[in-house]
Amino acid sequence: MPGSDPDTSRAMIVRAEAAETVKLSAGSEFALLADASGTQGALGANRLTLGSGAGGAAPHFHTLSSEAFYVLDGVMEFLLGDRLATVSRGDLVVVPPRTAHAFGAAPGSTAEVLVVLTPGVERFGYFRHLGRIADGREAADSLSAVQEHYDVHFVSSAAWRAARPSAAR
Repeated sequence: MPGSDPDTSRAMIVRAEAAETVKLSAGSEFALLADASGTQGALGANRLTLGSGAGGAAPHFHTLSSEAFYVLDGVMEFLLGDRLATVSRGDLVVVPPRTAHAFGAAPGSTAEVLVVLTPGVERFGYFRHLGRIADGREAADSLSAVQEHYDVHFVSSAAWRAARPSAAR
């Protein structure tokens, strides 16, 4: 309605110092910014910092959401279907539903990326699970049991294994 105040009651501000941090291996970590429940299902967002050459995610796809990656700093390698791409600071990668993808910091480079998933899926539990794997409290193969719940469906990729021989899948 013209002249009326917008409804700001559902607006969200996440202060950097208030974001939960999940430590990963190789100097990497997540800053958990917004989960689907905090955005009325609109999106989920996190900031991922990757150590030098560190892997970010093994090949997988999502059935429900698109995922956008905005590179804040550094250089990253992506698998997009069977295609490999290198992206750097200021580049944006958008992955539609059901598209296999994987990513990591390029060899010799660190990376920081803002990741937005839309529509949102409750995913903070998944990132915490990755933290438990990184610190040895969970086995890596325990992700198979939760992939359906978090809409993270792992796939095998010869192209990713060839590009990143240390990749687990």
